[in-house]
Amino acid sequence: MGIFDFLKKPNNYGLALDIGTEFVKTLIFEVKDGKATVVGVGKVRQRLGDMQAGAVRDIRGVIDTCEQAIEVAEKEAKISADKAVLGIAGELIKGVTTVVHYTRVDPEKEITFAELSKIIQRVQDEAFKQARELLAEETGYPSVAVKLVNSAIVEVKIDGYRVNNPLGFKGKEVKVGVFNAFAPLIHLGALQTIADELGLDVISIAVEPYAVARAYSQEGDYSAIFIDIGGGTTDVAVVRKGGVEGTKMYGLGGHAFTHRIASDLSLSFSEAEKLKIKYSAGSLKKEKEAEVRQALRGDVEVWSEGLNLALEEFSEEILPSKIFLCGGGSLLPEIKTTLEKNDWRRGLPFSRTPKVNFASLKGVNGIIDQTGKMTAPQYVTPASLVNLSLELVGEESVLDDVLNQAVKTLRN
Repeated sequence: MGIFDFLKKPNNYGLALDIGTEFVKTLIFEVKDGKATVVGVGKVRQRLGDMQAGAVRDIRGVIDTCEQAIEVAEKEAKISADKAVLGIAGELIKGVTTVVHYTRVDPEKEITFAELSKIIQRVQDEAFKQARELLAEETGYPSVAVKLVNSAIVEVKIDGYRVNNPLGFKGKEVKVGVFNAFAPLIHLGALQTIADELGLDVISIAVEPYAVARAYSQEGDYSAIFIDIGGGTTDVAVVRKGGVEGTKMYGLGGHAFTHRIASDLSLSFSEAEKLKIKYSAGSLKKEKEAEVRQALRGDVEVWSEGLNLALEEFSEEILPSKIFLCGGGSLLPEIKTTLEKNDWRRGLPFSRTPKVNFASLKGVNGIIDQTGKMTAPQYVTPASLVNLSLELVGEESVLDDVLNQAVKTLRN
């Protein structure tokens, strides 16, 4: 029995919960014949201060907002669901691909399941060590409690030849790359508390940029950069040849832009937010539009510098030339305009000027929107959480089986 066997039965439903800094978004979906149909959508604005940079600051406040969003989705769907896929984000979420090169003692001997398990376990042990060291360095606390959230095998090569199933192959040099995403236990604990209070059965917790990248990267050797601009953070994911190479998040999102408008134009936060939305929609008069554009200029430049720093971590190879934007903050005209210029890319190894597009539901595999409401880029992230549930339904490959055994050991 798999963890998502409930979805294999007819007329069964799940719930995707995207708890963002600015909004809580909820999707109720039905899985049938390998596809997920969204039958209910809920979106409710967070209270100011309940979330900060993607992390929960007031559990009770977030629970109240989640309840409202779920009620809206249930009313539309005319059904409730308690099996949930939750998204997690924030500056301290670490996602990276760890690569291990393994020299076999007897290259003439076929690779066995036991030998493959040993190699994968070595990769996972190294990844866990790196994550703890990185978080300790960033937080200043040497013993940060860390837990593995998501894991996926990126590639396996034997003597330079890429294989899908290494069992039975012979060879001397084995190269294995595994993507792992880790989160501080305090963040995961807050999400679990919220889920418990809401009466939800958490089937999976997924790092949101990982989910978005996976939703788009299931066909062939697809390569791209995904940028999800939320209320409190910008989440970046790099996909190379169909595998998620890594994720990076930094604490600058839509709230920072709203605060800047409020400060420069002497408005309240709520007034500035409404003005920002109208500006993004192109519905302001020219004079007011010019004022908002001037206010945002400096912060958008800082945002692009943050993106440059984030992508430096993936600059050992040529960076993908496709960029996809999602999240509510991506709708600011300056974001796409800035990315289409050359200035922000200084020092980064792009082979040509990147092509920038908005991610859409059409690009998320296996999702059908029955509600007609999921047209904006901000719905790509919760839709990607739904897509991840479809992966959990599918049959496991040999590599998945080996990885899952290593993950169980690491989590224990």
